[in-house]
Amino acid sequence: MMPSQRLQGCRSLHINEDNGRFLLLAILIVLYLLCGAAVFSAIERPSEVKAHARWNRTLFNFSETFNISLQDLNSFLRDYEAAIAAGIRADSLRPRWDFTGAFYFVGTVVSTIGFGMTTPATVAGKVFLIFYGMLGCAGTILFFNLFLERIITLLAVVMKAVQERRLQHSGILPPGLRRDFTESSLPGWKPSVYYVMLILGLAAIVLSCCASAMYSPVEGWAYVDSLYYCFVTFSTIGFGDLVSSQSAAYENQGLYRLANFLFILLGVCCIYSLFNVISIVIKQVLNWMLSKMNCLCCQRCHKASAFLGRRNAIRPGSRIRQGRFARPPDSEGPYDSDADGRRLSGEMISMRELTASNKVSLAIMQKQLSESANGFPRTVCGSSRQNGFSGGVGALGIMNNRLAETSDSR
Repeated sequence: MMPSQRLQGCRSLHINEDNGRFLLLAILIVLYLLCGAAVFSAIERPSEVKAHARWNRTLFNFSETFNISLQDLNSFLRDYEAAIAAGIRADSLRPRWDFTGAFYFVGTVVSTIGFGMTTPATVAGKVFLIFYGMLGCAGTILFFNLFLERIITLLAVVMKAVQERRLQHSGILPPGLRRDFTESSLPGWKPSVYYVMLILGLAAIVLSCCASAMYSPVEGWAYVDSLYYCFVTFSTIGFGDLVSSQSAAYENQGLYRLANFLFILLGVCCIYSLFNVISIVIKQVLNWMLSKMNCLCCQRCHKASAFLGRRNAIRPGSRIRQGRFARPPDSEGPYDSDADGRRLSGEMISMRELTASNKVSLAIMQKQLSESANGFPRTVCGSSRQNGFSGGVGALGIMNNRLAETSDSR
């Protein structure tokens, strides 16, 4: 491929940073799903085949023993499956739709857990669920978001206090200057996202272990099954294969149901917060991958431009305003183009953009030279003198003005 064609290909393949992050995340999710499907298929498929074979042998033996046709037997089993869906079990279970059972059901609805062991069977119940779930889920998600804000605020306060105490012990922060230092040096201090993720992860693990220690003896589950149930419930996946508080009676039933409710509420809030923090880390990884990809593309484009004997790359983040957003050549002040958009690292500009940029710089330089020749010195803002950035002509003046502006914001 010729260098000019490679350069043109780099321009045509460039996409917006947000779109690139979205496409990259979509590709990674698809690959993640494919890998997960392959792993679960390899693990669970042999057990499914064996269970299906055992069930077929059981049906055949039952049909032969009691002289019942397989067709009649399958029809009876379908009726039994319909009864199970309606909440009827062979074992003694508590009623599904008394007030306690209904409260448990609406809790699984608004929290988006949706175990599936209890579902409305009437038309009125299904219609009411649509409107009830829409408002309830929205309100619960808002509650989770507010919970996350307060968790982050609490962690920020605690970790900021730890940071101040560490500075005091190291001798950097004298005890008498603690208030002045915190007000001037740590006003907007925020905890690291990795520390927050670690703390929330440990809290989720401790909460799941404590809940599993309660579920194992009360529900009769293995400890690993209890941990599995905690993750499925707290993450609002809600398969429904294991559901707590479904037996007819428990020892200390009122206390157990209260503890079950509190564990589910705290667990869902904790895991929801953890998922949000992990999503921030994933976004950082996507940004890192995009930067690596952009650097690779930038190197290829630079090689192509060097071969063609011209330089048409600009610094990252700059963009030339076009069309109705173009700045008049005779306007004063530095040419600031950062607010109009973002340009990824290594993106190439066209000759039209380069020419427009040179025209603006040339017009500003001519105006500055004309004012100097006519005895009208250019106005230099006080902030630029205070920061040590004096005026200049042409590109040097633009750079000095820009440095003065940025130094004020630091």
